[in-house]
Amino acid sequence: MPPQEQADLWMALRDRMKTDWHEMTLQEKKAAYWIAFGPHGPRALPPPGEGRQIFWYTMLGVGVSAVIFVIIRQFARPPPKTMNAQYQALTNEYLKNQKTEPITGVSSEGYVGKGMIQSKPTKGPLPGEDEE
Repeated sequence: MPPQEQADLWMALRDRMKTDWHEMTLQEKKAAYWIAFGPHGPRALPPPGEGRQIFWYTMLGVGVSAVIFVIIRQFARPPPKTMNAQYQALTNEYLKNQKTEPITGVSSEGYVGKGMIQSKPTKGPLPGEDEE
């Protein structure tokens, strides 16, 4: 709507608002409310390209997070010597010999769980053993 028409409409509405509001139509009341309070809050239109901007900033955040993750993993220490299946199997044997948790644990009768084994089997000697 051209600015001159907007001004004319506003002047007509302003004159109508000076009378009793019960005599105004619903459309006139809505127009007066809109003019008085304007397009802000939930009535405001989003700026053009806002969705695209949100998407790219989100992708930037994910990318930066991935780079930081890779850098941290590159400089991390190797896993501890106890994190291999052979060591954990020896731990199971030790717990059985010590009769640890005889009711529900590794040393109980008919136990079928994995016990302390949580790593994939690795090749090579156990930590602390010499290769022969």
